[in-house]
Amino acid sequence: MAGKKNARVIVVGGGLAGLSASVKIAEGGVAVDLFSVVPVKRSHSVCAQGGINACNEIARQQGYSEYEHFDETIYGGDFLADQPPVYELAHWAPRIIDLLDRMGVPFNRTAEGQRDLRLFGGSLYKRTHFAGATTGQQLLYAFDEQVRRFSHEGKVTKWEHWEFLRPVIDASGACRGIVAQDLRTMQIRAFRADAVVMATGGCGLVFGKSTNSVMCTGAAASRCYQLGAWYGNPEFIQVHPTAIPGADKLRLMSESARGEGGRVWVPRRKGDTRDPRQIPEAERWYFLEEKYPKYGNIVPRDIATREIFDVCVNQGMGVNGQNQVYLDLTHLTREYLDRKLGGILEIYRKFVGEEPSEMPMRIFPGMHYSMGGLWTTYEAKADGKGMVYGAEDSMVTNVKGLYAFGEVNFAYHGGNRLGANALLSCIFDGLFCGAGVAKYALESAPHEDAPAAAFDGGVKAEQDRMNRLLSASGTENPYRIGIELGEEMTAAATVVKSHARLEQARTKLAELRERYGRMRLSDTGAWTNQNLAHARAVGDMLVVADAIVEGSIARRESRGSHYRTDFTERDDANFLATTVAKWDAAAGRSRIEYLPVNHGLVQPRKRTYGRVDSSAQAAAKPAAAAVPAGAAAQ
Repeated sequence: MAGKKNARVIVVGGGLAGLSASVKIAEGGVAVDLFSVVPVKRSHSVCAQGGINACNEIARQQGYSEYEHFDETIYGGDFLADQPPVYELAHWAPRIIDLLDRMGVPFNRTAEGQRDLRLFGGSLYKRTHFAGATTGQQLLYAFDEQVRRFSHEGKVTKWEHWEFLRPVIDASGACRGIVAQDLRTMQIRAFRADAVVMATGGCGLVFGKSTNSVMCTGAAASRCYQLGAWYGNPEFIQVHPTAIPGADKLRLMSESARGEGGRVWVPRRKGDTRDPRQIPEAERWYFLEEKYPKYGNIVPRDIATREIFDVCVNQGMGVNGQNQVYLDLTHLTREYLDRKLGGILEIYRKFVGEEPSEMPMRIFPGMHYSMGGLWTTYEAKADGKGMVYGAEDSMVTNVKGLYAFGEVNFAYHGGNRLGANALLSCIFDGLFCGAGVAKYALESAPHEDAPAAAFDGGVKAEQDRMNRLLSASGTENPYRIGIELGEEMTAAATVVKSHARLEQARTKLAELRERYGRMRLSDTGAWTNQNLAHARAVGDMLVVADAIVEGSIARRESRGSHYRTDFTERDDANFLATTVAKWDAAAGRSRIEYLPVNHGLVQPRKRTYGRVDSSAQAAAKPAAAAVPAGAAAQ
């Protein structure tokens, strides 16, 4: 590429999306500044467990194909994703796996030496590549090694323990850099760049307890949103069906447990408190297998979650009367389980104190992922089958020069994400869309330096915000506000929603915003002040929560993870459209609009996964009760 000399791109986020983007942009001859609030090897991508999807020759022998992967993803997302990006994603997947293999990722192998595959939700084909049950960790470490190589060559500079505070946007509306803070010295300063890539993950802490790391607040996306970037599909929140309930947080039990043969069940007799090992097969209700005989325990996450929620909350059939069901692996040997699932089973052993090969695990749904994120666009090929490689608008937001990769990008998963597509979309964004970022930085970014006033103004605004928080003399505790926010959002905007409950959440958010203005920090120091960082994030989380609630109220249908008890059917006539939330700075609230979905390759069809309601099944279960107001996913 020829063009601007000394081009520079800022990548915000040290997970797989950020690392893969840094590699691709550096390969394109552009210097990279990589910012992360934690050491990059601690980024939340390290917590991904189950695997990464792609068609390979072994899968192809089953009758699988890249097109099948594309169709499964569109169908799994309930037809809400634009199809050209998903088509490209599925067709790039095999080459991404080959690249990871060459990087040295220790994928599990068959006896013949082929890369092993496992089943994952939403597919009847084995097409998920995995490295035990620590796949995300292995991929993250492999890309970190590549970034270290570029760091040694002076092409990538890491800024670890720095927090992104805002994008710097010039008078023309183009992003020209960022303002960030050193979380050790608390210094705030501006950084110039020709383009900025946001790769900051999801917003789990908005819901209090989740399977996310505690730094997954959504604050970085919120800060872009408040300065003009649009937010796409905020109401689509994935609640994972299998998590370990905990007093402090939720710990994921990967879908790979079901992919390797794990079975979900409860006792058929309500109130049966016997040791599960003493309950005969005939007295166990394998409700997913009975309701979805074709897919069984590997139905997509939104469906499995609602079924578990119904069994426990509506019907009161949970284990020992609690919101728990069994995830049973006891029919498999410990040697097999440790080889395939050792990483997650060690988590269960540590935090529950039971042996999964001997005693069925007890799990319940927990907030896990956001399909929504910063709205982005792309350049489709003429026939709609994929995107143009190297296009400068690949996953750029509505703000010129501001890109979004990974979970913070709304583009690929529609109304529900299929398991093991997240790692793929992160790496695909970095490798495919990163080429467009490099091209933009070299050829199309403004060549003149942005006025110093734009950067000085951003630094002053953030310094003023910090000073206001440190000097506040109110009575409210930011941690208390954050806890109440999480409880309210979990109750109102996760597994089931209704207009009345969402209106209640809208009122509660208004109360929390008012209380946020009356905070007082317990730590007013000028060194490693985590109280300050959290309090600042709580304010930004309230903004994300507003977009989620307003999007949920406006979408009067049920689609994917968004289930309304008052509008239980999908409504393609009115809502086959992307939700676009726009921040109204004057009102301090979100405005909801809609854009059409590009569905030119696969037309919408009913999404059932072969559900049956046989008379035997109906007789085996008690009548469902109404969903109680405020019923939570935890």
